[in-house]
Amino acid sequence: MDGAPTPASPAGLSAYVAVSQLLGLTLLATTGAWLGRYRGGVAWHSPLQFNVHPLCMVLGMVFLQGDALLVYRVFRHEAKRSTKVLHALLHGLALVIALVGIIAVFESHRTKGIPDMYSLHSWCGMAAFMLYLLQVRAGEPLGPWGGGGRDPTAARNIPVPPQWLLGCGFFLLPGASFSLRGWYKPQHVFFGIALFVLSIAACLLGITEMLLFNIRDSYSHFVPEGVLANTLGVMLVAFGLVVGYVLTRDDWKRPPLAEELALSMDFKTLTEDESPGGGSQ
Repeated sequence: MDGAPTPASPAGLSAYVAVSQLLGLTLLATTGAWLGRYRGGVAWHSPLQFNVHPLCMVLGMVFLQGDALLVYRVFRHEAKRSTKVLHALLHGLALVIALVGIIAVFESHRTKGIPDMYSLHSWCGMAAFMLYLLQVRAGEPLGPWGGGGRDPTAARNIPVPPQWLLGCGFFLLPGASFSLRGWYKPQHVFFGIALFVLSIAACLLGITEMLLFNIRDSYSHFVPEGVLANTLGVMLVAFGLVVGYVLTRDDWKRPPLAEELALSMDFKTLTEDESPGGGSQ
């Protein structure tokens, strides 16, 4: 009913979300303070270009990606399509910012004559980024046979678009069948969380690598830069834990609205009855 009050959020959810945002903003401020106070600041066409990299990766692949994952917990009573669009936009913005950071580090390495892609940090970081861009392999053929039958002529394994594009295709576009969305959703959720964890791990490795490059001899003496960077790493872990806790609480999942349930049943009937294996008469 239009006059019905908006249901309250579950107890504790708002507090955890607020803590996550406080941690996220503190992450960004701490990263800026580290780069500004001890690494000379940030600039593009200068010896400081490398510093664009850690700032962009923390902003894009950690903070914005974490917020994208929280969208469905925070906007519990808004129209689901609007929530999906916001979820996709945050992931897209994270992708663009991360791309800027990757370009910065490659250009900086080329200018300084430093080799690329030899460290564990670079391998993990590039793996996280490429999961957005490169094709992955899926065990089921995609097509109108999603849940109502399998195309006998299709290959068992076929290239599937990137994780972010898959999410847009399945959940924003109206053409995907109900059963196909149901098949993909658990994989979308898993890979989203896995990407988030991998991104934080890559940032932790990057912090350690940067400290060893710059203050190797004094790092063990608890110098202020080392303490500040270690604190940043601890906050990255804390941010990941808070976001992960919110995402894994089943009672904090977004409940379907009444009109969404009705539309979902109608959509399922239409798509499954029209599919080759849907039993249409």
